Amino acid sequence: MAALALRAALCVAGAALSLYALHVEHEAARDPSYRAACDLAPSVSCTRVFSSRWGRGLGLVEPVLGKDSAVNVPNGAIGLLFYLLQGLLGVSRSGVASAALLATSAASALASLWLAAVLIFGLGDLCLVCLSTYGLNLALLGLNLRRWRRPKRD
Repeated sequence: MAALALRAALCVAGAALSLYALHVEHEAARDPSYRAACDLAPSVSCTRVFSSRWGRGLGLVEPVLGKDSAVNVPNGAIGLLFYLLQGLLGVSRSGVASAALLATSAASALASLWLAAVLIFGLGDLCLVCLSTYGLNLALLGLNLRRWRRPKRD
């Protein structure tokens, strides 16, 4: 039961951060002078990160399919779907759900490592919202690994 409550808290926090990222990206597109609460300094700016090409499709879709591709969605939207999936599948006790949880959280951890490298080496920025989501993703990976290793009851 404690694992379920922890998963719920992590997913709610992740969904909230994802919604905030979508809000910041939308406001920055609408008003170029927009400054988000997470913009603390020129090199500590989530607005700059979310507005960059790396803020959509993990920065990987645009070079292949173009900026206007239907699959070049904001990372916040991907995150929102991920946290929703983690929350919904987390209540199931099936082995398939456990495998899906582990696979998607491993993918999110890899995406987090990729985007952290982009932050450090590409953008030279510190995005507090981004770092928070990376931490949540790693915590979900740990939770899902623990669940996967637990003896199966099905």
